[in-house]
Amino acid sequence: MYLKTLTLRGFKSFASATTLQLEPGVTCVVGPNGSGKSNVVDALAWVMGEQGAKTLRGGKMEDVIFAGTSGRAPLGRAEVSLTIDNADGALPIDYAEVTISRTLFRSGGSEYAINGSPCRLLDVQELLSDTGMGRQMHVIVGQGQLDAVLRATPEERRGFIEEASGVLKHRRRKEKALRKLEGMATNLTRLQDLTAEIRRQLGPLAKQAQVARRASVIQAEVRDASARLLADDLAQAIARHEQEAADLSQIEAKQAELETEIKRADAQVAFAQHRIADASPAADRAAETWYRLSSLRERLRSLRALATQRVQLLSEVRTAQFGADPEELLAQAERTRVAEAELAAEVEAAATSLAAMTQAREIAEAKARESADEARELQRAIADRREGMARLAGRVETSRGKLEASELEIARLDAEIARLTAEVAEAERSYRSIEMEVADVEAGEIDLDAAFEAARDRLEQVQSSSRDLADSIQRASGEIATRSARLEALDLALTRKDGVGALLADQPANVQGSLAAAIVVEHGFEEAIDAALGPYANAVVVADDESATAALHWLHENDAGRAAIVICAVGDESVVVPAATGDGVRRALDVISTSAAITPALTALLGDVIVAPDLATARALRGRFPQLRVATTAGDLLGPAHGWGGSSSSPSVLQLQADYDDTARDLETVRATLAELTRRESDVQSEVASAQAEHDAALMRLHDSDAKISAVAAKLARIGEEMRRAQANIERLTASRAERESGMETMRADLAEAVQRYDAAQQDPAESQGRVEELVQELSAFEETAKRARGAETDAKLVLRTAQERARALAGKAEALTRTADQERQRRREAAQAEENRKQGIERAADVVTGIDTALTRLEASLQQAAAHRDETNAQRRELEREATRARDKREELRAEAAKLLDAAHREALAQAQHEARLEQVRQRAADELGIDPDVLVEEYGPHQGVPVVDEPDESDEDGGEPEPRLIPYVRAEQEKRLRAAQRAMSLLGKINPLAMEEHAALEERHRFLTEQLADIKRSRQDLLHIVHEVDERVEKVFAEAFADTEQQFERVFARLFPGGEGRLVLTDPADMLNTGVEVEARPAGKKVKRLSLLSGGERSLAAVAMLVAIFKARPSPFYVMDEVEAALDDVNLGRLLEIFKELQTDSQLIVITHQKRTMEIADALYGVTMRGDGVTTVISQRLTADA
Repeated sequence: MYLKTLTLRGFKSFASATTLQLEPGVTCVVGPNGSGKSNVVDALAWVMGEQGAKTLRGGKMEDVIFAGTSGRAPLGRAEVSLTIDNADGALPIDYAEVTISRTLFRSGGSEYAINGSPCRLLDVQELLSDTGMGRQMHVIVGQGQLDAVLRATPEERRGFIEEASGVLKHRRRKEKALRKLEGMATNLTRLQDLTAEIRRQLGPLAKQAQVARRASVIQAEVRDASARLLADDLAQAIARHEQEAADLSQIEAKQAELETEIKRADAQVAFAQHRIADASPAADRAAETWYRLSSLRERLRSLRALATQRVQLLSEVRTAQFGADPEELLAQAERTRVAEAELAAEVEAAATSLAAMTQAREIAEAKARESADEARELQRAIADRREGMARLAGRVETSRGKLEASELEIARLDAEIARLTAEVAEAERSYRSIEMEVADVEAGEIDLDAAFEAARDRLEQVQSSSRDLADSIQRASGEIATRSARLEALDLALTRKDGVGALLADQPANVQGSLAAAIVVEHGFEEAIDAALGPYANAVVVADDESATAALHWLHENDAGRAAIVICAVGDESVVVPAATGDGVRRALDVISTSAAITPALTALLGDVIVAPDLATARALRGRFPQLRVATTAGDLLGPAHGWGGSSSSPSVLQLQADYDDTARDLETVRATLAELTRRESDVQSEVASAQAEHDAALMRLHDSDAKISAVAAKLARIGEEMRRAQANIERLTASRAERESGMETMRADLAEAVQRYDAAQQDPAESQGRVEELVQELSAFEETAKRARGAETDAKLVLRTAQERARALAGKAEALTRTADQERQRRREAAQAEENRKQGIERAADVVTGIDTALTRLEASLQQAAAHRDETNAQRRELEREATRARDKREELRAEAAKLLDAAHREALAQAQHEARLEQVRQRAADELGIDPDVLVEEYGPHQGVPVVDEPDESDEDGGEPEPRLIPYVRAEQEKRLRAAQRAMSLLGKINPLAMEEHAALEERHRFLTEQLADIKRSRQDLLHIVHEVDERVEKVFAEAFADTEQQFERVFARLFPGGEGRLVLTDPADMLNTGVEVEARPAGKKVKRLSLLSGGERSLAAVAMLVAIFKARPSPFYVMDEVEAALDDVNLGRLLEIFKELQTDSQLIVITHQKRTMEIADALYGVTMRGDGVTTVISQRLTADA
């Protein structure tokens, strides 16, 4: 068996589908650092089931998916397929080739497949475990794996040997069996407890089943009597319903007659309304005309008042106020303009004079500089001539060449700086844009953080409240269950099966209830009062002697047993008892609270009773008051010629009644508390759901914001780094350019100086000396001229500045005077126009007053005519409305009579509905209580049917068969008595479990089933313990053999890798072969140390290789992967290791990741791994031959 192909798609740096064709022998994978060689090793480990992200050199498992580069987008999944040649059948599967595939999606999903069929991770691990390739992956020796082998604990080293020998599969079987045993122990305990509990329940349930069988017979009697009474009720209800239907029909006929009369009255009202409608428009028009004329008159009067007021206002004369004369203002403006022109001429003349003075100064100074420069040049030329013309010429050429080179370099630097500056500007724009985006996101992050913190706090608060509330509800439910059970037990204890119970069940002859329920005894005195009352503690209460007699007759007639009876109506025959005779001594009547009706009876029963704290006190009281009875709080009683007491295991009736009342009150309180808690729980659950949704939404928004900030921050950091690099380059280039520019200035000066000196050196020396003297004289004359020119220039500047100041003072004054004159003229024109408008307004207002007076005169006449017409039409409409009112009154009388009939019909319908409801209730009772159709019930159990009665069998009848029932007429009173008797018999049975028989049978069946299951579990437990024992024996045997072989191979391999050295494997606990660890002892030649930590780095690597190779030789695996295991070895040790590689090659396939040339030389095939510029790994293969 060997690895045939490895296909990677989207795994780490293998973005594109890449297939490695592997062959038996040695395959070397080579390439530069960082190109993705070790990713091949990670892919092999990953496809064979590796689950540790750190083992795969990642932080989380999704890091194995291609993350993308600057030139290629990230992928959504990683997929690796490994094809294994299984021609020798090493893998337990019926295929000559086995392909194992693993796919991981970025969303977190993962898939495994064997030959294209989906499978589990466990299936892959079990398939490979028989070949020595387990979860430890000892066949894959990655970077740093050698040091991990050395640092491994003895137990971890044992794991390497177990994996190679295939023991891990057996260990997993053992662990699985132990887990089953652990779960089985819990089930066994539960079954035993459950079986014991069912056995305990079977006894009481059998008794309940016997009572249930007796109850079924009585229930048949109750059912027959109930059916006949219910059939009688149903027949009577049907008769009443039919009578109500007949009455309702008569009322409906009268209603139809009234409806006809009401329709005729409606027609009369409609006719009257029609006439009113015809007359109303004319009346409305007359009223509208009068109203409009009245409104017009008021408006005219208002308009006349306004016009009169306007005449008065306009008649008032107003005097206008004016400013300076406009003509005088214009004259002043003209004089100002003349003065401005004169000053402008003076400024222009002064400026011309200053320019002439400045030009003269500049000419004089220029001539002085030229004379000085020419003199210096001639003097330098005379000196340079002595140095030689050849050297000057060379200097000129050198300076010119340097200057040209510097100009070219500066041009290049300018172009580079311009390019980098453009890049920085673009980056700055991107940076600012992203910074604004980051600022926006971070600003929102503050709100998101606050919202998340608030949501989390609220969620924790409401969850805490919910937990507290749930605990409270649980406690309240437990208290309710406890108190309900106690209340049922007390009720059962208080329920009597004698005559008292019968009287309380049916309550004939004015029985008012039990005495125990009618009185309240102070706590601690219940036993004393119970002893004092004696048999009357459980008595029933009646009003008088007549009721008592009737109750006793009822007990005799119904053969219901005997009962104690307390009569309320008694005389006052009580004995006078002292109020207090010592500590703890009280009258019996003082510790009882009851109603005024029962007090006389209690006085008769307990008037001579004193309650004492103990027997000693009771005996002393009897000596002092021999006519009284003394009861103790322990329930003892001493009286004249009698005593009662002792110990009792059961509480008294009064104690039971007090406990029942207290428990009932507590139960109601707890139930109210539970109801309130349940209501609050619903609200709190809604709050929890709301808070959880709010928390999840806030967390999701926060995660989205964090992801966005991280992405933008990474982009910002990248742009910032690019900007810093570009800016640094710009600064460097700028500094270089400045340095070049500074040098060029010096170069230009040097060149100019060299040229001048060279030209001057070519002139005649004698002529040059004479010229120098002439230039000195000219220089003195020019400097004197320049001095005089500077003085004249200063005077001209003073004159010019004075003229300019005067001109600025007058500037704009003429225009201001002109504007003022124009404004004054406009005000005078507006005043004249306003006077003209005032006169015209007076005339128009007077005309309006005259016209309004004429119109008002005419309007008054029209208004009188409109008022007369309005009154006439209103009178006609009122007469028509009175006729319509009379018609409506008649119609309302008819409707009132119809309403009475309708009410009567409603009452009849309601009565019919009530009878129908009662009829339906009776029918429903027939269906619910008896399960019989109402018609069938009346037909078979109605009053017209006879009641079958079975007579007692005659002893002389020798037939022995069942007697035939005889029919007697139905009498309701007899059937009611029959029903009460059956119900009383049912009540005497006490509480009945109607499902007791079925529950008893089911419980017996369940007990038998659980007993069988318990036996099965015990047998399964023994089988699992046997499996564990067999696995332990198998593991011990296989490990012992594998360790012995590995120990021998380690000694041989160590001796080859460390010539002259000694190495061996030692068990930490040879007596415990199941759990012993493995220690490594290594002593290289010439050293006395045995501890691995004291060896050098290369020796440690060789020692680790020795152990792994020993395992490889002891238990060969189909293939091994070595990732740069020989990187730390020198040439000699590398040669030794390669010899061992060659030996391993005979039995196994080797895949080696290496940088060593000698390792490549032993390879049968080479794979070159490189990474392109886009960050994607590419593989190039080369098969080697023996000749090569």
